[in-house]
Formats: sequence, C-alpha cells, structure tokens
Amino acid sequence: MSHLQAGATLMVQGTTSDAGKSTLVTALCRWLQRQGVSVAPFKPQNMALNSAVTADGGEIGRAQAVQAQACGLPAHTDMNPVLLKPNSDTGSQVIIHGQAVGNMNAVAYHDYKRVAREAVLASHARLRANHQVVMVEGAGSPAEINLRANDIANMGFAEAVDCPVILIADIDKGGVFAHLVGTLELLSPSEQARLKGFVINRFRGDIALLKPGLDWLEQRTGKPVLGVLPYLMDFHLEAEDAIDRRQVSKADQVLKVVVPVLPRISNHTDFDPLRLHPQVELTFVGPGEAIPPADLIILPGSKSVRADLAFLRSGGWAAAIDRHLRYGGKLLGICGGLQMLGRRVEDPQGLEGPAGGSDGFGLLHIDTVLEPHKQLRNVSGRLCLEDAPISGYEIHAGVTAGAGLQRAAVRLDDGRSDGALSEDGQVMGTYLHGLFESSAACSALLRWAGLRDVQTVDYHALRERDIERLADLVENHLDTAALRALCGLDEEAR
Repeated sequence: MSHLQAGATLMVQGTTSDAGKSTLVTALCRWLQRQGVSVAPFKPQNMALNSAVTADGGEIGRAQAVQAQACGLPAHTDMNPVLLKPNSDTGSQVIIHGQAVGNMNAVAYHDYKRVAREAVLASHARLRANHQVVMVEGAGSPAEINLRANDIANMGFAEAVDCPVILIADIDKGGVFAHLVGTLELLSPSEQARLKGFVINRFRGDIALLKPGLDWLEQRTGKPVLGVLPYLMDFHLEAEDAIDRRQVSKADQVLKVVVPVLPRISNHTDFDPLRLHPQVELTFVGPGEAIPPADLIILPGSKSVRADLAFLRSGGWAAAIDRHLRYGGKLLGICGGLQMLGRRVEDPQGLEGPAGGSDGFGLLHIDTVLEPHKQLRNVSGRLCLEDAPISGYEIHAGVTAGAGLQRAAVRLDDGRSDGALSEDGQVMGTYLHGLFESSAACSALLRWAGLRDVQTVDYHALRERDIERLADLVENHLDTAALRALCGLDEEAR
C-alpha cells in the first residue's frame, strides 16, 4: 500500500462548465484507489438538479455519488456539503449537509454564503481526518469575476484550505489555449501560484500536431501541461446537469421512448440506462419541438411540478398524451411525473413557487400535497408488473394519496407500497428514481411498453467499466509522477 502525507487535498478546476472536471476527478479517484490509497471525493458547492440519496440519509449531486463509487465508498453528505437546486431563473432550494434549509434568491444566498462556508470547511476537515487524499471538484470556472466575492466553489475554497489546483479545458469546444491562458490571467497572484498545471481534455488526432501549442503554453505561462486526454468513444458517465441529446446507433428493432425536457427537469440521469440500451431509441423533446410518435412517453422528475405542468400543457403535451394513449401507447411518470398524472397537485405553502394548486392530467386517481419535509430514502422492493426485483431512491416533498394507490407499481421491502398502475394497465407512476438501473425491472418495464425479446443490460457493470477506462487514461496519458507529488505521495515508500 502506498504511503501518503495525511490529509492531502488536490483540486480540479475547469475553464468552463462541462470542461471535464467531474470526469477527471472520477478518474483520479479510481487511479488512487487502485493503488490502495484511501481517497474521497469532494465538491464544496454544486448547482444541479441531478441528485442522489446518501448512506447517511441526505442529498448530494449525482456526480459525487459516482466519484464515491470510484473510491469504493458509500456516498456521504460530506462529499457535497452545499447543493443548490434551481427552482426558478433567480432562486434555488439550498441544501446544507444533505438537508434542505429553504429557498433563496441569488442576493439572499450571497449573504448566506458565510454559513455555507462553515459547512464546507467542516465537511472538508472531516474528510481530511478520515482519508489520505481528498480529491476536490470545482464548479463552473474560477474566472467568473462576478462570483469571486465570498467564493466557496473554486479558488476561494482552495485559498482557504491551501491546496494545489489543476486546471482542465475541453479542446473539443475550440479555443483551448485562449481558455487556459485567459483563465490564468484573471486569477490573483496567489491563485496563479497555486495552479500547478494544465490538463487538456477530449483531444482527437495526432498528438504531434498539438505539440507546438503545448510547448508555447508552457513557455507562455510557466506552468506544465500534465497531459492530454483523448476523446473517448462509447463512453458514458452520469452528467452533473446537462442533458446529452446525441442519438446512438441502435439495433433494427427498437422501442421508441420520448421524454419532454421540462424547464426544471430533475434527475434526468434516470434515463441513462435507456440511452445505453441497444433496443431503445430515447428522444428528449425540447420546447417548441414536434412530439414524435412513441411506444412509451415518460414524464420525468421536476423541481417545480406545477410550473412544469403548465409548460407541458402550453406545449401541446396534453393532446399528444391523449392521442398516444388512444392508440395504445404506454405512459410512465417518475416522481414529479407521477404527481402530474394525478388529479391535483397542491402547494399550499408555496414551496416550489406561488402558493396554490393545479389540475393534473387526471389519469391516475391520486392527489398530491407538497409538504416542507422532503422524503429521502434508498429503497428496494419488487416491481408489481412481473414481480421483478427493483432498487432506487426517493427524493420528493409530495405526499400522495388516493384510491389509485391500491394498484401499486412497486411493493417495497420495508412494507410500504409505491406508485400506481391504472386499471387498463396503460399508465404507471412511481416515486422511484434510478428504476431503470435494476436490470430485471428495466427489462420488465420495456416488455410492458411493448418490446419483445428484451436484451438484459447490466448498467452498473457498464458504469464500472467506464470508471476503469478513466483510470487507464490517467495511467497512460497524464504525468503520474507529478500527480503523485501533488497528492502528497511518498515516492521513496513506493
């Protein structure tokens, strides 16, 4: 086993959103874990609507849950102590140490950052005390000048804990040298000093053609290029927030699945197993786009159910769903989607927007009331369709009741039932996120939707395969000696 200086911290920041920060942190976590190093992921502040339920009963960003898997650890709220879940263009639900503390607009949260900073530093201190390396992911870019005051997400955090920083940029976006040099120029002298090197992500082609640019970058900045990561084909890692709408080549016989892109869609990672399934053609339909014919329509989770209901109606989805069901299609609602399928959604305290109520689609005999206490659970049970084993997680503030629940979608191992199935068997709703990650349940749902001879796909094995591929990239394309030094590795003990 490698020996480390206790409590080393290394931070990965990016020149832009989606530069590859989450991917590089995941890669470094598995690379260290392979060497027997006790490593934990950490993201001080995260703004995302994709979240996971932790072993200690809280809520963190899904990327940190995947990074925990890369470390061989259960996900914990200390790995993402501040999570912001946008519920409007100017406001978010603020989650501290896994629990919601309220809704705040940008101005109110700016004032609240002093409290959030204490939560961040406390979580980091606990991780440092229990692990040899804490691998930190920044948010957005450190060059966002308007967010520099009281920053806890990027250089403000790095300065507070005095840790080195790696800067990653995506060459596939174009302008990679401008991104790197420009970001460095906008940092303060002390921040520039703690930036220890660059990583270039998603390179395609002959590395020899890039070499003159790398030499220029090192000479111009005085900072080393720690490596160039190639563009990975057939690669998938759960996204922090952005929806990947690229079409993937499929088998000849496929099930057509359509998902509306809601303004406040949450946990769209629910559909990643379907995107990767060789017999499923998944289409995300954005605002103003034509709604194509489908075998299955899925209403996803939502951070603002009533507002997203209004969005669906204004976009013609009510008529499209009626037509879809009239011609024998299947309809599934997940979490907020389940609530939309009922008769009413009431928000008497204005938890997700203005207080009031809205009519649902009326396809399930259920009603939902939003309450302040959020349900956060990892659960397992049996899908009633075929008595198939299923596991997932609940993240919702709604309390749902009604006669429709007597025909449950899932029987949970803790004795509760979940969701509802319509009497004609065409409409189903569940609170369970992650339901398609269970191979048997996914196959049962695809058969219910009309697919014959379903191929079984092990989504967890695919994710583990790609985490291993990332660690291979670190070993083969990055300066591992420099990385070991930045992580505090004792070279003489190796």
